[in-house]
Amino acid sequence: MDKGYVHVYTGNGKGKTTAAIGLCVRALGAGLSVYIGQFIKGMRYSEIATLETLAAALGPGRLVVEQYGRGCFIRRDPERADIDLASAGLARAREALVSGRYGLVILDELNVAVKVGVVAEADALAVVGVRPPAVELVVTGRYATDAMLERADLVTEMREIRHYYRTGVQARTGIER
Repeated sequence: MDKGYVHVYTGNGKGKTTAAIGLCVRALGAGLSVYIGQFIKGMRYSEIATLETLAAALGPGRLVVEQYGRGCFIRRDPERADIDLASAGLARAREALVSGRYGLVILDELNVAVKVGVVAEADALAVVGVRPPAVELVVTGRYATDAMLERADLVTEMREIRHYYRTGVQARTGIER
């Protein structure tokens, strides 16, 4: 790719990570290598199993997925261990971004990591700021800050109009997790 752009997928609707993974599949199909760093998440979501299978089939370095969390802690305050994992993850994400090995880098839930305080906004923006011109970067998660939105070339807001979660339906394997 000659020129890459910064995408932000945000909003309170479902589908931000799903959209990013869809772009990952498209990029892989076009011959790009992809790095996905998931902030906050440490649980075994269904997409991880598929991405690992795909990575094994593609061979070393074509698709790398790493998680920087101990599990989703949205219903509790983050602990020092959560902050340390996010900090190490941000350093690893920066390394992947500038390495020259990846045409697409996805920083999943980075916006949420900023919102809950495990990543400083300035640090997240600094990573976005070192993106080489030929790398496509996707940042996902609710609560994108105004400064993050300003850095983006493309912003998609997922807006919830209706969600069955509000009627008591819990996250279902294969659909929400």
